[in-house]
Amino acid sequence: MSNEERVQLNVRVSKETAAKFDEIVEYYQANIKLGRVYKGDVLSDIIEKSFEVMNKQKKTNKRF
Repeated sequence: MSNEERVQLNVRVSKETAAKFDEIVEYYQANIKLGRVYKGDVLSDIIEKSFEVMNKQKKTNKRF
């Protein structure tokens, strides 16, 4: 991660959602060979990818 300013998010999620997130983090750890994977970095990656998909969908919807 770069030296950008960080914000702490405190959220409550269901146990099921937390378990799914833990599984996603484990998947990242097993498949990304960059050393230690942190939950914050995984969440940031998920948000960035979702944001890209959202913007692509917005552009597609504007055409129609």
